Amino acid sequence: MTQAAGTAPVLAVADLDIALVQHGRRVSVVTAMSFIVEAGEAVALVGESGCGKSMTARAIAGVPPAGVAIAGSIRLAGQELTTLPPRERRRLCGRQIGFVFQEPMTSLHPTLTLGAQMVDGLRTHLGLSRRAARDRAADLLDRVGIPRGRNVLDAHVHELSGGMRQRVMIAMAISCGPRLLIADEPTTALDVTIQAQVLDLLAEMRRESQVAMLYITHDLEVVAQFCDRAIVMYAGEAVETGAATDCLAHPRHPYARGLLDAIPVLGRPDARLTPIQGQVPPLGQWPEGCRFAPRCARADAACARHPALHDGVRCWHPAGAASR
Repeated sequence: MTQAAGTAPVLAVADLDIALVQHGRRVSVVTAMSFIVEAGEAVALVGESGCGKSMTARAIAGVPPAGVAIAGSIRLAGQELTTLPPRERRRLCGRQIGFVFQEPMTSLHPTLTLGAQMVDGLRTHLGLSRRAARDRAADLLDRVGIPRGRNVLDAHVHELSGGMRQRVMIAMAISCGPRLLIADEPTTALDVTIQAQVLDLLAEMRRESQVAMLYITHDLEVVAQFCDRAIVMYAGEAVETGAATDCLAHPRHPYARGLLDAIPVLGRPDARLTPIQGQVPPLGQWPEGCRFAPRCARADAACARHPALHDGVRCWHPAGAASR
């Protein structure tokens, strides 16, 4: 997607570093992340659990866990977020950034009605009266495909199916008309039919409002169907970036290749999967050189040095290119 001349991208992240700080000890979680997301574009953060995807998303939204230190730049439509006072940032992010969490059962309050939770956000960020906020909440539930949405306002989260809970989360995330929508594994707990419906709904939101979307997932099929660009993360850093179709059709980093090779192929029950040996190194135990080297079949002496992200790939021996 081409950015209009003189227009700042909706989201611009530059040299983002995230670290856990406990008892005076600093442990890196994410290092040197840089990317942009433009209006109407969906960018995927892909990788195994523990690679830093959700921590990146939470840092952008301004809701990192306690004990986390953030350095670098996060700009929303040209405005720097990291230097804003906490109260001002919460107000800005609540209005302009929507967040669809992975598991609604742990994100929605179990003792409050859904209407109370939706109305509170609308009154806080849009200044609506209670009646106007309730009317808007009902309209939003209708918009995300929940029949008789006004009746659902008086329900509690445990009274809804998984698909309806996720639709409520989407309705809450888009309720204030955000510029940026962050979706963190929003279809993981859903069956394939409901997953397809939720993805169709998110795609419709993009078309209608040109919202920029950051989509966190480990499901490469979803990336292929839904996203424009992909950022493959491993051990807290980007190892491959590019158009989603290119990253999936012609992966250059061995980790990206490994993720694809581990996917079952429909219609080929006899096909053997090729799992990536080993596991993501724990925080604080990243190798000095290439972080993927201990699991990589291509690793050699050159991999003792840490590679830079060059031409969209962080590897000394990328596929289809001479060694650097």
